[in-house]
Amino acid sequence: MKRLSHPFRLAFILILLLAGMAVLLPGGSFSSPDQGNASQPQSTAPEVSAYQQKFDRLTEELFRSEAAGNTITLHYTLADPQAAGISRPAPSFGSISADASRQSIREMLNLKQTLLEMDPDALRPDQLLTWKILNSFLSTQLSANGLELYDQPLSSSIGLQAQLPILLAEYQFYCHQDVEDYLALLSSIDDYYRQILAFEQEKTQAGLGLCDASIDRIISSCEAYLADGDQGFMSESFQERLDELDLTQEEKDDYISRNQKAVQEHFIPAYEALSQGLSALKGTGGNDKGLCYLPRGREYYEYLVKSSSGTSYPTVEALKEAILWRMGQDLEAMETILTEQPELTVEISSYSFSLLSPEEILEDLKEQCAGDFPALSNQRCQIKEVPPALEGSLSPAFYLTVPLDRPQDHSIYINPGSTSSSQSLYTTMAHEGWPGHMYQTQYFQQSDVCNLRKLLSFSGYTEGWATYVEYYAYGLDNGLAPGLGDLLRHNSAFTLALYALLDINIHYEGWDQQRMGEFLNQLFSISDPAAVSNIYYDIAENPANYLEYYVGYLEISDMEKEAKEALKDSYSPLKFHTFLLELGPAPFDVVREYFEGWVAGEG
Repeated sequence: MKRLSHPFRLAFILILLLAGMAVLLPGGSFSSPDQGNASQPQSTAPEVSAYQQKFDRLTEELFRSEAAGNTITLHYTLADPQAAGISRPAPSFGSISADASRQSIREMLNLKQTLLEMDPDALRPDQLLTWKILNSFLSTQLSANGLELYDQPLSSSIGLQAQLPILLAEYQFYCHQDVEDYLALLSSIDDYYRQILAFEQEKTQAGLGLCDASIDRIISSCEAYLADGDQGFMSESFQERLDELDLTQEEKDDYISRNQKAVQEHFIPAYEALSQGLSALKGTGGNDKGLCYLPRGREYYEYLVKSSSGTSYPTVEALKEAILWRMGQDLEAMETILTEQPELTVEISSYSFSLLSPEEILEDLKEQCAGDFPALSNQRCQIKEVPPALEGSLSPAFYLTVPLDRPQDHSIYINPGSTSSSQSLYTTMAHEGWPGHMYQTQYFQQSDVCNLRKLLSFSGYTEGWATYVEYYAYGLDNGLAPGLGDLLRHNSAFTLALYALLDINIHYEGWDQQRMGEFLNQLFSISDPAAVSNIYYDIAENPANYLEYYVGYLEISDMEKEAKEALKDSYSPLKFHTFLLELGPAPFDVVREYFEGWVAGEG
């Protein structure tokens, strides 16, 4: 759901081009053995079959256990958990504490040992892929052992306090029990936020607390919810969801009354108490720079880079080289376009896409993408706008995943406060809708894979895919002048790469706000202290977040380039996209293994 904005504009990039700057460094490389086709037959001897059945039971047990971990996860995974053999637990948001994280580490250690005791050669191809994904996932997560207090659940735009109300507002009511569970959750949000505050206090005592600037930004995001008066968007969405149920007027009135009471007695006090508790932590000397200034901060950042982006690059240094090299490629491409078409320097100041309606854009994208992406039955999608009071604290747009047993339901939120209808909505809908998150999610959920894989999250793959197709949309018939789409695509990629580079420089190399400000002023003529501060803390508060988008895009576009070079006339976008979609979300070290096998099989 999370997505940060990119405040750099094309004009700043043109300054670099006109100055003739080039950034050209060699990138890293990765090769893997040919893993063959995942559909190849295997032995079905009785002992092998029993072994495979055991693995299926393991993955299904893991799915049920993880899905039922908290009420939000369960509800967004299954609309009817009983039909899947899962009993509804008591409504709960779950636990946030260092002890809960340590317990999770112990459970993952046990699961890792179970996996290592298995014989992968006895598994079916689909099971082997799941085994590889789980093994890679666990290895990454276990690398954070002992770093529990480095976790940061709060941030101004993508923290729990900013996103949880949207998840509650979209908590659909499929039956009466869903309403009861929702009201119980809403009535416990103050207890949940007390857990979060206690965790922040423990972090502060360990010298890992929030700095004053970050606290002020988080409090400001809390105030956005308090400024909404009686939380009208929560009340309105609640009544709209009740309309989906067969209720008497008396039942409906009772639910509405209980919801209003929960908002007044729990939701509002939760945000007031969180704001007051965080305010009390100001002046405690929290780190106001990157993670590398903390005792084990670089180690934690290395974990975050791997966990968030799923990158196949072995080190942060190798990844940084690859980012710099690709930035140079994008700069060269922009310089070439502007040399050949200098009139585009005028076009970029006033361009607009031909379609401005989100619904029309989605239909247009479906039609134009049909030849390059595998078919998927049309799905209903509701386009909603972020409530005005929250425009300043939420992402420009986001797609909410739907339960596995409710594939017909989709919601894409548009933030009018930060999404320009004329200059970004078209590509935003490609990112969030078709062929981005909505399309990719449904394609994978309709595939014949185990339920556990549909629950696991690999944001590097999913955000990388969405970013890749967002840039693809610039090249469609969308009303842009010839050549302008390519210029905007390279500019967007360069801009996102710049954020990824700053992320590494701040959290791994130790750039402080002054150093970053000097860099931005020298190369982009950005000198406004407020703008520099906002950029710095957007990155400092959310380490590795921009890497989810850019590194995933980098990995996918690198594979696309390699496939074109290896397959030549045999390459087709449809085949490449089908391979990625059918493989599904996974760490890129696993994706790379199967990619090498796919290329060998296509050649």
